[in-house]
Amino acid sequence: MNDEAELDLAIVGLAGRFPGAADVGAFWRHVLAGVPVVSRFTPAELAEAGVPEHEYRHPDYVPAFGVLDDVEGFDAAFFGYSPRDARLIDPQQRLFLECAWQALESSGHLTRADEELVGVYAATGMSTYLLKNLLAAGDAAGSEYELSLGNDKDAVATRVAYHLGLQGPAVAVQTACSSSLVAVHVAGQALLAGECDVALAGAAHVRVPMRSGYRYEPGGIMARDGVCRPFDAAATGTVGGNGAGVVVLRRLADAVRDGDTVHAVVKGSAVNNDGRAKVGYTAPGVAGQLAVIRTAHQAADVDPATIGYVEAHGTGTALGDRIELAALTQAFGTAGRHALGSVKAVTGHLDVAAGVTGLIKACLAVRHGVVPPSPYCTTPQPELADSPFFVNTEAEPWPVAGPRRAAVSSFGIGGTNAHVVIEQAPETARTETGGEHVLVLSARTPAALEQARKDLREHLRGEDVPMADVAYTLQTTRRRFEHRLALVARDRDEAVRRLGGGPDADTASGDLTDGSVAFLFPGQGAQYTGMGAELHRTEPVFREHYDTCAGLLGFDLAEALRGEQLGQTRITQPALFTVEYALAKLWQSKGIQPAAMAGHSIGEYVAACLAGVFDLEDALAIVATRGRLMQAMPVGAMLSVSLPADELVLPPGVELAAANAPRLSVVAGERDAVAAYAGRLRGDGVKCRELHTSHAFHSAMMDPVVAEFAGFVAGFLLRAPQIPVLSNVTGDWLTDGDARDPGYWARQLRAPVRFDDCASRLLARPHALLEVGPGTTLTTLVGQRPGAPARATASLGGPKSSESERVAMAGALGRLWLAGVAVEWPRAGRHVPLPTYPFQRERHWVGPAATPEPAPETVPAERDRTPLAVVSEIWAELLGLPDIGVDDDFFVLGGHSLLGTKVVARIREALGVDLPAGAVFDAPTIAGLAAAVEQLLATDPMAELLAEIRALSPEELRAQLAATRGEDR
Repeated sequence: MNDEAELDLAIVGLAGRFPGAADVGAFWRHVLAGVPVVSRFTPAELAEAGVPEHEYRHPDYVPAFGVLDDVEGFDAAFFGYSPRDARLIDPQQRLFLECAWQALESSGHLTRADEELVGVYAATGMSTYLLKNLLAAGDAAGSEYELSLGNDKDAVATRVAYHLGLQGPAVAVQTACSSSLVAVHVAGQALLAGECDVALAGAAHVRVPMRSGYRYEPGGIMARDGVCRPFDAAATGTVGGNGAGVVVLRRLADAVRDGDTVHAVVKGSAVNNDGRAKVGYTAPGVAGQLAVIRTAHQAADVDPATIGYVEAHGTGTALGDRIELAALTQAFGTAGRHALGSVKAVTGHLDVAAGVTGLIKACLAVRHGVVPPSPYCTTPQPELADSPFFVNTEAEPWPVAGPRRAAVSSFGIGGTNAHVVIEQAPETARTETGGEHVLVLSARTPAALEQARKDLREHLRGEDVPMADVAYTLQTTRRRFEHRLALVARDRDEAVRRLGGGPDADTASGDLTDGSVAFLFPGQGAQYTGMGAELHRTEPVFREHYDTCAGLLGFDLAEALRGEQLGQTRITQPALFTVEYALAKLWQSKGIQPAAMAGHSIGEYVAACLAGVFDLEDALAIVATRGRLMQAMPVGAMLSVSLPADELVLPPGVELAAANAPRLSVVAGERDAVAAYAGRLRGDGVKCRELHTSHAFHSAMMDPVVAEFAGFVAGFLLRAPQIPVLSNVTGDWLTDGDARDPGYWARQLRAPVRFDDCASRLLARPHALLEVGPGTTLTTLVGQRPGAPARATASLGGPKSSESERVAMAGALGRLWLAGVAVEWPRAGRHVPLPTYPFQRERHWVGPAATPEPAPETVPAERDRTPLAVVSEIWAELLGLPDIGVDDDFFVLGGHSLLGTKVVARIREALGVDLPAGAVFDAPTIAGLAAAVEQLLATDPMAELLAEIRALSPEELRAQLAATRGEDR
């Protein structure tokens, strides 16, 4: 980055909701089409919205407004609000909160809030929801403090900072119509001053009732015909609209360094005020606008002649457009030709959100290299003829050579003016894509996860984006939620296919593990010809450790893995050790470190070596000798039996060799004895299967080599394990004494393998389980225990698997992420814009006041006044939730300290019990709080009497008092 760019800023994130457009992509399509999306309403719609008939029947009433869809909806649960609290929050603030999340998520910086200072600079309009809906509803809506907290303009920035966990400045910016562009300027200054590393800037505007128009007043600012025509001789004014826009800013050097997607570069900006140099407080002024434009150009250090497009304030009012055009003409001079437009012609005037909406439009224009059309302008204002500006009615290529530059103006009632100069982003090299890409998605609900899957699929179908960038963005820039999905794809077509649903993706829900991993190393029988060959060709870390082991063994391991020698125990055991050890080192290089380990027979040696019991060279010598000695024993047979070990009735000559799973054992012995036993089992209806092995391992047929092997191991230095390892001999954790005892390792080749006990010990800990070796033997065994399959995954498929070894490992990495492991994803791409979180909105709305229907007369049912019932009733009312479980957590349901004090106060009113102010913190469930109330009632007899009195109606109380007075007489 050169010195000239030190003051440049980057726009790295965009988000918004606009009339007729749920996101920035749909908004840009409307802009390119040049079709206004302002709605017009029928009398029936106006009446339904609460507009008085005498108003909308008036000849000057204009039934037009830029409507925003689903303003009444909000994903309250996502942000931790109860339904009641959600109804009390200004929809402008709810809308801005969602857009802020989406903007920061799209920028790639949502997950880095703990590492970066993120500032928020935001604005909302006056809360008409408060004035026309909440206040009209009276006390039923909420207390004065609650209404203030939910609707005060001051809260918009701090609300976002709280919910997104942002620790930079959080500042509300209020300058009327220019608020959001002023927010961009203030945010930029904070970035340059080092007050924050990332900044959100923007605004939201929602006017209620939404489906209503306005009364035209001659000489006013609203259009006579409900159409906004900036810089057109036929223009009669503007039209209002609802919407929101947010941009994410960074210092350009930081954005380029971190591989952010830069939508546009902010070269410079300026803000000022007209002062008294105009005809009135609400009028615009040429001098102020001219000054702010020139100051911004100077700050940007650009020649106005190089600016190809100006996104004007452009309200379509006769006075406003003429003044703006006069100021622009003086600022730009007569050189060059500049396209002129205003987004208000499409969306209507979005009030405080107007400036950032124009900035988003200009940003997309410089990015795509197209000047958006203004087809509404059929008769340009005469003043345009003497200016350097033109209003194009069709989309045109950029009119000025050199880097594409645009300028954006926004002017507010009261005279605060803002002007920003932007430039196209610097060119970046396209990420080389190839190999296997792990795509991960998560959401707070199953429905949101399903929508996220569909959104990503549709995005990839329409966008040619490198899959490495897609995977990297999903892996590193999105927060991890309860419901998760992972899949592997080598290219875009495969990703689109696998995102179609069904078994092509792995899913998980809930917290399966604590994020730690236990390694499982399979034993003899898992080997197959060519195991590890692809990893040896393509993974340098695997190749390095594999070759080191092969060099120490003293025979051609690669040749052995390709031929029939692999069936010989003297080759099989060191070959398995080598592949599993190299694979473990490969996983560790990817940040997957074992918190515990277990192996099956020969696999225990790999675990012990990684735990530091053996040096690598010593371990290979021991394993090679073990294999040679065991192969020298007489041939035998092994049989897998579908029975628990303690239910086996074994004949002479047959022994338990392994207890592998709750209902799976292996026996071993002489071939004839094992064959006879198999026949008897099948006759009894017990499933069994002969194993492809030449010897009866872990049986008496190994006795002749036990002493010799112990003597051999005694020649090496043995240490205590530095990582917990499970013992095949005991089924428990390997002790320091056993690890250092040569006799233990000799017993280990003779004693039954207690793998099922090892699995039970591992599953008692909150580990994810990773089989580190060829095949899926141990994953299958562990998976026979309840709850284990979701926590266990294999690194590689077996010889019959259609997946390559690299794809299998990528799939395993995705499944570890599903299980909750904090995967250290490789830096193998750039941040790219992808679909953001699909909020699951529900209606949270207090309607305008209306005369209630008279309720039918009914005989009131006797109310349950037990503490449990009373507390349940209070919670349901204050949280706005009809069905609450007695063990549901108050704070998980959206409760907070303010609401907690209300709960305590309501319990006091209903039951006469003085709970401590913080009682809800100590007992955050209905059951717990009711128990606390019962305890107080039991120790205070007057409390119960007071509760009974408070439960009486006034009539009942008077009757009781009269009866009491009668008794006194």
